[in-house]
Order: sequence, then structure tokens, then C-alpha cells
Amino acid sequence: MRAFALVDRETIADERDRASTTETIRLHRLVRIAAASRWPDEAAEAGRRVLVEAMASVYSPTTYDNPSAWPRARRLDALALDLVGGDGQPPTGAETAACSLLSQLAAYRRSALATYAAARPPLERALAIVEKAFGREHPDTATTLNNLAAVLQEEGDLAGARPLHERALAIRENALGPEHPDVAQSLNNLAGLLQAQGDLAGARPLFERALAIDGKVYGSRDPEVATDLNNLANLRQAQGDLAGARPLYERALAICEQALGPKHSKTAATLDNLAGLLLAQGNPVDARPLFERALAIKQETLGPEHPDSATSLNNLAGLRRAQGDLAGARPLFERALAIYEKALGPEHPDTATSLNSLAVLLYDQGDLEGARSLFERALATREKALGSKHPHVANSLYNLAGLLQAQGPARDRFTSGRWRSTRRRSARSIPTQFVSATISRSCAWPETHGRSAEDRAFPLI
Repeated sequence: MRAFALVDRETIADERDRASTTETIRLHRLVRIAAASRWPDEAAEAGRRVLVEAMASVYSPTTYDNPSAWPRARRLDALALDLVGGDGQPPTGAETAACSLLSQLAAYRRSALATYAAARPPLERALAIVEKAFGREHPDTATTLNNLAAVLQEEGDLAGARPLHERALAIRENALGPEHPDVAQSLNNLAGLLQAQGDLAGARPLFERALAIDGKVYGSRDPEVATDLNNLANLRQAQGDLAGARPLYERALAICEQALGPKHSKTAATLDNLAGLLLAQGNPVDARPLFERALAIKQETLGPEHPDSATSLNNLAGLRRAQGDLAGARPLFERALAIYEKALGPEHPDTATSLNSLAVLLYDQGDLEGARSLFERALATREKALGSKHPHVANSLYNLAGLLQAQGPARDRFTSGRWRSTRRRSARSIPTQFVSATISRSCAWPETHGRSAEDRAFPLI
């Protein structure tokens, strides 16, 4: 069979260390079809049901936020996809198992591989299955809507994600009641999306309500409460309330370190956030070891090419720039940008944030033409992804206008009406954008219902 390429060995590289590989055996699709076709229809259906349920039982339910589960997920990935990834309906009675498997396949692509576009089809298929099997108003439908919305948001499609988050929240409130922890999860996720769209006032009461629910359900020292504290602190910082944000970050960090350990992704995200706050308060000396620790955790657990590692690279580069180390900051900014472009694509909002940060550095180094090109790319990306009224679009307008002003007559080429419609800034006040690693929960299918954390990058102005 091997001579005819009907069975073969395949080497799969590790997500974090490409030099580490796993040897697997793969059967050709036609061999599997021929073997299955020899069974009577009823026996084939029963066999598929047993296989789907067995695969769902051994595929880790903590794939999203547990890197130790990734090696098993890697070995099972192709087999699981063959079982549930087609266009047909799953075996009768195995709908829940099939949806669980599809959601875990998506979780593996989101967290381990950071291939968000590849995570969307399994979730779209899971949504179609669960709506048909259980109805449009079932809590499991809300879970799948929540996960699909998170993927769309990670792809930069905020407008597409919002109605899914809103629908998931409405289903959960109606089916589970307003004080259920899954309602808190949806509140957190919808609030995070509103913040990403620039609606800080609309996001705040949702974050506060989520914190109240989780505090009542889990107690004050639970990691879910740390998530809520982190998100609310990030929102307060975005609103300029640095003094109000700091104790929330510190409480969240203490909970994460005690409950999850010093090397967990939530711990790293909170370290990044607290460090960013310290830097905003003018304390780069205390911020630096926190940024460095966050970067080390992410590179060890997620790998050096993961977008979350790029977040920490961008933050550490911004700190070096703030300390006057422009030469040391530049390669970190460039590495972060390369990772974002490869993992998220050139038109993602996080890529625009990275472009903006590198442009600021080039401006500081006197390379106005190089900075201008990046500022223009960042502006175009933000306008397309976020809309012309978003605060980050305004920030890009400020930066580009300030640069053109510094270039002298070149400023006349900038659209004067758009410049007059924004608040003027000195040409020397162009800010670096620091990327915050906010945590907005986005759970996988029912095994991890309400208990996962999503470490996302939201730009702050």
C-alpha cells in the first residue's frame, strides 16, 4: 500500500519548537472510504457514532489555554477532522460530541497555531449542527456563537462579531438567568468588543456587571474574577483613570499567580497590563522586569512566533523607546510587526498598531519618509477595519498630520478638512501605542463551558 501512496508516514512539527517533531501514520482518503463502504448502512452509522464519541472523549477539553494539551491535539488533529469536518450531518445521537470536537479543533487552531481563518470553518459547521439538533435558542448554540464571534474578532471583523456576541448574551440571559456565570462570560466578551470599537462608555457597565456575577458565584480569589478585574482595569486605563486601574491589575495578578501559577498565560497577560500602567504613570524602571517576564512566559508556553509573543515584544520595545534606547527598540518593533503580518495578515487592527509603533520610532530617528509610509498604512488599515469614527483612526490622523507638519510644505498635501476636524498636536508629541494583553473569556464547547480565558491584544491610545 505504501508503494501506491495509500499509506504513508507523516512528520508533524511542534507548534512552539519547529525542530521537535511527531511521527504519524496516515491512510489515504480512498482507503478509508473503501473500508467504510463495506459496512451495512446501519453498522456504518453506529461505527461512526462510536468513533466520534471516542475521539471527543480523548481530545483534551482544555486545548485552548493549556499548551501541555497541544501535542495530543496535534497527533489527533487529522483524524478528528476527517471524522467531523465534512459537509454531511454527524451520526444521529453524536451531535454534541461532534460539536465538541469541532470546537476543540477550532481552539487548537486559535491558540496553538494562531491560524484564525482556519478556526472559522469548524465553528461555522458546529453552529449549523447545534442549531439543527437543539434549536436556535439553546445554551449550546450560544456557546458556539460566542466562539465564532471570538474568531471573527481575532480576524479583525468587529462588525461581524458584534451581532453574534449580542445574540449569545440574549440566549444565555433568557435560558440561564441574568446571574449565571455564562452570562458573565458573554458580558465580558461583548464589552471587550465594544472597547475595541471605541465605545468605552458602553463597555464599562458590562464589565462591572460581569465582575459582580463572577464574584458572587466563584468568590473573590477565583481566576474568573481575575479576568474580570483585568478587563475592568484595562477599560479604566483607556478612560484615563490610571489610579483606579492599578489596584485592579494588582489584585488580578495576585489571584493569577496564586491560583494558576507564575507561568500561566493569564499571569503573563496581567504582567503586561500592569507594566503598561506603570509605564503610563512614568515608572519605566519597575515596568521593565514585568514586561520581560511576560515575554519570557509567552515565548516559552506559546512559542516565539505567536501573536501574543508579538504583543509582549511590542510592549518591551515601547519601554526601550521611552527610556531613549531607540537602537534597542527597533529590532523588537520589527520582529513584532513581522509576526503580526504573518499570523494575522496585513489588514488586521493589531498589525496597524504595530505599524504605528514602528513608525513612531522611525520618526524619532529622523526617518520621516519611512515613518510616513507606515503611518499611512496604519491609517488605511484602521479605517477599513474599525471605521472612520474610531479613536484609533483619530490617533493615526494626529500622527500623520504631525509628521506632515514636521515635513513643512508637505502638510499641504494632507486633507485639510480632516486635519481641522481633529484636535491639533505638536509634531513632537506623536505617541507610541502600547498593546494591552487584556483577557476576555471565550470558552470552547461544553467541557470548558465558561472557564477559558482569551489573551487578546487591544491597542490603547
